[in-house]
Amino acid sequence: MSAQAGTSGPSGVAPGPRLDPGTIADAASVALEHLPVEAEQVIAGSPTTGHLVLDDDGERTVGVWEMTVGAMRDVEADEVFVVLAGAATVEFEHPHASPIVLAPGSVVRLESGMRTIWTVRQTLRKVYVSP
Repeated sequence: MSAQAGTSGPSGVAPGPRLDPGTIADAASVALEHLPVEAEQVIAGSPTTGHLVLDDDGERTVGVWEMTVGAMRDVEADEVFVVLAGAATVEFEHPHASPIVLAPGSVVRLESGMRTIWTVRQTLRKVYVSP
């Protein structure tokens, strides 16, 4: 996802704590500092996003990302994510892509450059892995 603070992206975010092998992080409850989504990305409401990089070894990044209720546009980075909590729909600004409905347990792969619209009905939290 995008590199702008306040958006949904892992790329360009400040690194968080690095997980040592054999340690644990509670991705479902770790505190995230939220920032408002940039005005030009907001479609509806006043959504905020927060994220925390859990591990970044230079080849891949693992983190937690969250968005509050509202809708925003974004441009994606390569990533795979698993939804931990919440409810949302992601629409793709591409004529042949169907919207997807996200719920806990959803696993999704996004490709760099995809243009999306995220509509969050219940605060959405995910764990992502990106190259």
